[in-house]
Amino acid sequence: MSHPRTILITGCSEGGLGDALARALHQQGQHVIATARNPKKMAHFEELGIEKLELDVLSSESISACVAAVAESTGSLDMLINNSGGGYAMPLIDSDPDVSRQLFEVNVWGMLAVTRAFLPLLLKSGEGGTIVNNTSINSVLPIPMCGIYNASKAAAAMITDNLRLELAPFNLKVVDLKTGAVKSNFYENRQGGAKPSLPKDSLYNVAKEDIENILFGAHTVKLKIDADQWAQQVVKELLKTSPPLQIWKGGNALSAFFSAFLPIALILHVLSKVGALDIVKKNWKGIGGSHSSKP
Repeated sequence: MSHPRTILITGCSEGGLGDALARALHQQGQHVIATARNPKKMAHFEELGIEKLELDVLSSESISACVAAVAESTGSLDMLINNSGGGYAMPLIDSDPDVSRQLFEVNVWGMLAVTRAFLPLLLKSGEGGTIVNNTSINSVLPIPMCGIYNASKAAAAMITDNLRLELAPFNLKVVDLKTGAVKSNFYENRQGGAKPSLPKDSLYNVAKEDIENILFGAHTVKLKIDADQWAQQVVKELLKTSPPLQIWKGGNALSAFFSAFLPIALILHVLSKVGALDIVKKNWKGIGGSHSSKP
């Protein structure tokens, strides 16, 4: 690219994936506009010279104000990276309906609202605008204990695919960024950093310690790659003249990609081990039976 592209990223609070993307793109000479709901969490961008704007993806007023600021500053937008998102880990039958709906508000409807709002500026891009939606490998794998999160990312991925088809006539590219395990503050930011707890009447309390460790992401620790490493890999793909329709980066991302070619029975068997469901099955004694939290 002969000149810097103007790239807006949502969810750029320090320590997150948006933070790593903003710094990696800035290092490549791009004009980065980093956004977050709380600007104080982007104070570290000051010394780097990265532009910052407030943006709450759940507030129509905040979205409109951010669009207006970008329109006044640059008049157009070359790339929008929808990175804002939340997480929720809990067995489906124990999930809180209000928390679940709120997660969809952020991961699905917030993403779509921001895309719609910035579309006029993307259409003015001289290079042809690009929309990047950070979904997840969870959008294709039924990772146990993350059903609501998985479903929200699957919805985001399907919206991404439809946007790609529907916006192609307008010379807009749409990329699905399927992120795997990456070291960030993702788990710490959920529930104020507190370790999730199973409800007292949960069927899964027969393996309480194992399941709650999974809810806090213990099963992904060894798979995670450094956030800056992930961001550099992603940016290398995004800055291509014709970026891939899908970008699979992060720990276990390639395994998730190739899972599409494996028998579903094998995938479910492997995931049951990851989700400690084998321990639950071993300890379950039936209704009225004695339960044990140890294998």
